[in-house]
Amino acid sequence: MSDATVAAHEQAAAALADFVPAANGFSGRDVPADDIFNRCVRCGLCLPTCPTYVETMVETSSPRGRIALIKSVAEGQLDMLSPGFVHQMSECLDCRACEAVCPSGVEYGKLLEPARTQINRALEQQRGPVRNFVRHLLLHVLFGNLAVMRVVSRLLWLVQRLGLQAMVHKSGLARLLGMQQMIELAPRVSDKFFVARDQRWEAKGAKKATVFLHGGCIMATAFAEIDFATVRVLQRAGCEVLAPAAQGCCGAITVHAGDMDAGRELAKRNIDAFERSGADYYVINAAGCGSTLKEYGHLFHEDPEWHARAVRFSAKVRDVTEFLDQIGIDENLGRIETTVTYQEPCHLVHAQRITQAPRNLLRKIPGLTLVEMNESSLCCGSAGIYNVTQPEMSQRLMERKAKNAAATGASCCATANPGCQLQVQAGLRREGSTMSVRHVIELLDESYRIADAVPAPATSRGTPATR
Repeated sequence: MSDATVAAHEQAAAALADFVPAANGFSGRDVPADDIFNRCVRCGLCLPTCPTYVETMVETSSPRGRIALIKSVAEGQLDMLSPGFVHQMSECLDCRACEAVCPSGVEYGKLLEPARTQINRALEQQRGPVRNFVRHLLLHVLFGNLAVMRVVSRLLWLVQRLGLQAMVHKSGLARLLGMQQMIELAPRVSDKFFVARDQRWEAKGAKKATVFLHGGCIMATAFAEIDFATVRVLQRAGCEVLAPAAQGCCGAITVHAGDMDAGRELAKRNIDAFERSGADYYVINAAGCGSTLKEYGHLFHEDPEWHARAVRFSAKVRDVTEFLDQIGIDENLGRIETTVTYQEPCHLVHAQRITQAPRNLLRKIPGLTLVEMNESSLCCGSAGIYNVTQPEMSQRLMERKAKNAAATGASCCATANPGCQLQVQAGLRREGSTMSVRHVIELLDESYRIADAVPAPATSRGTPATR
């Protein structure tokens, strides 16, 4: 895009009623850093990688445009609570695709999340007590307490097993209440949860490392079998596996939603639990959680008491596919005759820059043929709770991803993040595809079970409830 076109977009945006002169600006803690946004040289290489720009072709819906808006607020030219600014900060998926291609090394996520936090703090009084209470319940009570998450998940499990969720969906009531997409995306809750109770699983063969397994929130309740499979695969790779009870939510949902203060409180719990465990590494099987865990150092960059501890912690965090690819796996794998395509979770490929490790593991499975899909690294539209807060854009991206996956002709789509798994599965169902969606670790575990002639466990893999 030429400079003249960029200037025209900016002039048009400035003339819109939803972008107003400054009255509210950034202040206090968690201010977007000028040494980050000033690195942007406006080259535009980020534009074709940005899902919202690709869908809208609007400059302000691009990383370059949003950085310009953040800079305008920081310099007192634009009101932080302008509807247009709030919308653009909310519409961004925080997928970090722009970071992976930026020649200037602009760490866009370190601008977006502080900007959202600044907006959230300013809006607390405007939202009123009821909306603030609901937000507190969601971000602090539900995601902040694994015991509460398990209680809520068990209630959802009961609703699903009684057939009530499917009944609401089929009756049309969900559409009438505006809850159709939420119900379609709801995971089928696992029969058996993964509950960290200070378990210790011994390594099989020569011990290579002791690892702290992060069970997660959604993963431990809706995709519990993936957690159990992760334990088995890590054991097989020569790891002693620990599941300390002191662990908690990683804080990804709260940080992405603009509550960095709550994110820090959750992070402290995990840092302390890891330090006490004596483990060599902190292993995670959910890409979105992993990227947040690896960025604890930045989360505490203004806190001298916790910063050094957070940096040391993050240096020990590994995605399970990354870790297994590094230490090597037991290659006594059973044959799976299938064709698989791989959907790259944004927070694995862009935020953590891990792209080959999952593919390397899949290629080790005898009989498995890996075929690449078009736009494999373009966001599927899940992005934490984005599919709830921005359903229209999320659905557009979901449909795009599902079409690309189905076009490969594969029988299975592998991924490495629970949100992606739910989103892609829902999209494929809408396309009328019978393609399954599974975690890379599930496929490895199945291959080992075939090699050992052990039947698969009956516990749910956590696929969506409505079919």
